[in-house]
Amino acid sequence: MKNSMHLELVRVLIGARLERARRTEQGVSAVEWVLISAAVAGIAIAVGLILYNRLTGKANDLELGD
Repeated sequence: MKNSMHLELVRVLIGARLERARRTEQGVSAVEWVLISAAVAGIAIAVGLILYNRLTGKANDLELGD
């Protein structure tokens, strides 16, 4: 009898903690910042590659006198 009461108490406590964790938004904002940072980094890399390719192409088109 005592064991089942203890198990029920543990179940209720864990359930309450899980419900409280679902209601808080602290973890959500951290995930949002990671996604935003990854998007900005991806855009920066793409722009850098485009600029590099265009500048390299222009530099290769230059004719230097011998």
